[in-house]
Amino acid sequence: MTEHRRSLDAPSEEAGGPGLLGRRRVLGYLIAAPTLAVGVSWLINDSDPRPADAAVPSLPQPEDIFDLGDLQNLAAAPTSGLITVELRTDGTAHFAVPRAEVGQGITTAFAMIVAEELDLPIEKVEIGLADARPELLMNQLTGGSNSMRSMYVPVRTAAAIARQRLVEAAALQWGVAADKVTAAAGVLSGPSGLTATYGSLAKAAAVPKTQKVTALLKSKADFKVLGKPHNRVDAHDIVTGRKQFAMDLHVPGAKPTMVARPPTINGTLRSVNNLTALRALPGVTDVVGIAHGVAIRADTFGQCIDAIQKVDATWGPGTVDDESDATVLKKLRAAQLPMAVPPLLAKTIDAEFVFAFASNSPLEPDCAIADVRPDSAEIWSSLKVPIVAQEDIAKQLGMPIDAVKVHVVQGGGSFGRHLFHDVAAEAAEISQKMGKPVKLSWSRTDNFRQGRTHPMCTSRVRVNYLAGNVLSYEQRHTSVQTDFGHGLGEMLTAFAADLPIAGNLSFAESIFELSQSSPYNFGVTTQLLNEVPLKFNTGSMRNIYSPNVVCAEELVVDQLAAKLGQDPVRFRRNFLKDQRLLAVLNKAAEVGNWGKAMPKGTAQGVGVHSEYRAAVATLVEIDCRPETVNRPVSGEGVTGPRVTKAVIVVDPGFCINPKGLEAQMFGGLQDAIALALTSSLHIKDGIPLEGSWDNYFYTREWNSPLDVQVVIMPNTSDSPSGAGELSVAPAFAAIACAYARATGTLPTYFPINHGKLGFEPLPLQPSTPQSPTDGLDHTF
Repeated sequence: MTEHRRSLDAPSEEAGGPGLLGRRRVLGYLIAAPTLAVGVSWLINDSDPRPADAAVPSLPQPEDIFDLGDLQNLAAAPTSGLITVELRTDGTAHFAVPRAEVGQGITTAFAMIVAEELDLPIEKVEIGLADARPELLMNQLTGGSNSMRSMYVPVRTAAAIARQRLVEAAALQWGVAADKVTAAAGVLSGPSGLTATYGSLAKAAAVPKTQKVTALLKSKADFKVLGKPHNRVDAHDIVTGRKQFAMDLHVPGAKPTMVARPPTINGTLRSVNNLTALRALPGVTDVVGIAHGVAIRADTFGQCIDAIQKVDATWGPGTVDDESDATVLKKLRAAQLPMAVPPLLAKTIDAEFVFAFASNSPLEPDCAIADVRPDSAEIWSSLKVPIVAQEDIAKQLGMPIDAVKVHVVQGGGSFGRHLFHDVAAEAAEISQKMGKPVKLSWSRTDNFRQGRTHPMCTSRVRVNYLAGNVLSYEQRHTSVQTDFGHGLGEMLTAFAADLPIAGNLSFAESIFELSQSSPYNFGVTTQLLNEVPLKFNTGSMRNIYSPNVVCAEELVVDQLAAKLGQDPVRFRRNFLKDQRLLAVLNKAAEVGNWGKAMPKGTAQGVGVHSEYRAAVATLVEIDCRPETVNRPVSGEGVTGPRVTKAVIVVDPGFCINPKGLEAQMFGGLQDAIALALTSSLHIKDGIPLEGSWDNYFYTREWNSPLDVQVVIMPNTSDSPSGAGELSVAPAFAAIACAYARATGTLPTYFPINHGKLGFEPLPLQPSTPQSPTDGLDHTF
């Protein structure tokens, strides 16, 4: 049996929470199928924040009214009815998630949802990843911390209707009223000791024709699974090494394949000058030229790397060959939009902050398997927008869309990288040219130099203040062009008439306006984006604009507090608009013991942020004393200041899994430490100098705090907010503010150690260096 549902306008049966989830009676469909299955459509609304008192209140910004997640919900709603939960004859439930699992834990959260509403033990819920389903249109895009926010109600609905249908089937078999049958732990019970397992009724509960049904969602007071801490459903497989990621996948005949690449970003291949010699190398089965490199297929990846060392190719130019950090920064400054509010009689703070390029590389190298035949193709890869991947690859191969099957495989991380399917498209190109299946892997160096980056940007801020009040706040964010050619652009075009933004804005400007808003009553407030169209390979790295925008704003807020003679936390309390933000700030100050005496060279910092209809505050402590900054580590490791303590307080609306939410907050903190202190790309002659994780100093153990507390506030809603990227921005801001207070110097270029290269760059050719045989000699 398959079940679909939609909310009716019934009054709420649950008190105390805003949003549509209080309306527990739902409408759905039983779908014709051999066994029970269910699906739904839904659109979640959230209540407006309650304004705080301030002398010069600010008008709502577009993001306050309708944010990026609302857009994604709107786009997903028309096809939510195609989402199904199936019950099998062995008593297990199956849900193929039309989103990508890349370590964020959504498979665990969805298993909890199905288990709760279906009254089934969670170990009997199987969660898979759906193949590309073109009929879902814009409902198969993973991004914007939106998966739980958009699918919480549809999946609950499907499971609730499935449970109800099983109850009805049991009642019919036993000849009793449905209200005499109860469901618990996968077993139905009736009068006089009658019992039946879910599996025994899976066929009886199925329907030959699709039909409308109604059901009641569980009351939150009856939850036994949702809201309770739960380990990841795949935790045991992960820690024992049995977990299968994209790189672990085996497809018969798909041999290891790698690519020798040009010395510039997006450089093109003109000729391979030693093709015969390459094909004669040990283990090599095929060598072909492709658009951006020389593809080599061999018996092992080691033989592929050996062959890359021997490639003699002539390369055409790339797209940004003459660019460097300095040239890009000059172009960004030339493109900055002017401020609109003159200082007049007010006092003014003007500040500019620069954020370097950052790598979008996940821990697992980009990889894909492709098996392209003359009239069909099959692709396996970690893909966040598989429908777009399917469309583009079909067009590239000259095949109809239905001839290309795209399988979504769990990825080892993403950070937004898997919104783009270039590795899958490249695997398809190689397989088609070779006429054989391939298992393509990019090298670490490929990932860092030819992969996706968070674009370099500047954020200028001007604040006018007078007599203890802020009269205006202006922020002009200028960025290298961010590539949104992965489905979000199509979504924006389709729903442009419903957006609370006027004019013919670009995709990037629209996303900026739907994701950015100041949380403060700062009078006349404007935050605007301008882009420089440089053809770097950029992407929607975690939180897109928020880490940089919020960091700049919070640094200026601390400057304002100092000018007005106020403590930074007290200042924020006086000007915050949102009572939820005020609550998390107060809790962070309490738990983190804000204002305590600290040694010279150390300090506390605080940052707040509201996005995805959630609220978060972060308090950190930092140690900038010389003995800490200059502490030695082996190899080329970068130390610098160390965050020694962090308190993250989060209001997620409704928390599905406290353990999962805590993990997300931890991950965001690690990202923030990296962005603030250590991690960036150095661009020279149009390509990053970084070529490995050893070069790219993401947060290491020696820069991680030993004392981290995550506090989850009591639920303020019946529906979950977005959380996947939520803690990055306020933690970044808190670290920057703490650094400024500890050193007495306002940081204006991030990460703070960007000027220190700290390593000897790998050569540009060969594009992938030879595998080391002395790896232990280079460990930190």
